[in-house]
Amino acid sequence: MDAYLDRFLNDLRDERGFSTNTIVAYQNDLNQFRNWLIAGELPSGLERIKSWKGLTEEHVAAYVSAMRDGGHYAPSSIARKIAALKSFCQYLEAEGVVDADPALSITAPKVERFAPRSMSRDEVERLLAGPVNRPDSNRPEAVRDRAMLAVMYSTGMRVSELVALDSLDVNPSLGLVRCKGRGGRERVVPLNPEACEALINYLDGPRKALDPKGSLALFLNHRGARLTRQGFWLILKNYASEAGIEGITPHTLRHSFARHAVENGADLKEVQRRLGHVSISTTQVYRQLAATPVGTSD
Repeated sequence: MDAYLDRFLNDLRDERGFSTNTIVAYQNDLNQFRNWLIAGELPSGLERIKSWKGLTEEHVAAYVSAMRDGGHYAPSSIARKIAALKSFCQYLEAEGVVDADPALSITAPKVERFAPRSMSRDEVERLLAGPVNRPDSNRPEAVRDRAMLAVMYSTGMRVSELVALDSLDVNPSLGLVRCKGRGGRERVVPLNPEACEALINYLDGPRKALDPKGSLALFLNHRGARLTRQGFWLILKNYASEAGIEGITPHTLRHSFARHAVENGADLKEVQRRLGHVSISTTQVYRQLAATPVGTSD
């Protein structure tokens, strides 16, 4: 049974480009299902199976009922586990292991989706102005911070993608940045004029002052090493506090970029591409968010 699980997880990584975190979640959920089939408390009359060839709709339905009746999982957790199970069962059918998808009729519980927190345009302006308005705005760290915040808001990239940028990944003269996304997927994203100017100012001298070792990394800490996600998070919190903005995270900048792009009339597929979303359904939340006054979705 493990062989097909391993092949399925490899397919998620190699063919479908799923992130490591998603694959680990799928692995945990499917291992739990397999363990239940082997040693769990099955309903009377339901036979145990020794291979996936014996998997039936009754097995899947009984497992989902056990999860729902056990009271150990939130609806969101059950929905995630069912999604992993349905995807694996589709794989088994496609590979000819089972004659029909045993999870076809299984439905996941409805999970209330919370609108992501986004900033108003005024809040974004105040945040981006933070490094410029400081008395030490000419320090290399302040120029770097201005560039980081401007690039993140201009592109909507994830903080992990931002800190992974190398100097060769950006071309402010052409207004482009190459971003390494999840699952090894790369995308080229345009930069707005503000981000281009901030990058040019940073690359022109301040970055060299932070780089005694000749690092490839674009954004460096005071020791000349690549800035970490935690380092960026601390920097963001300080500027947000100075600007009087509460409750934001690095992902809030990503949400704000997407919301404002949709409000400006950007095509949803283009927003999807820039964000690096695999599915357009993930991006559609910003269309709903754009129709909601700022502040009601926090």
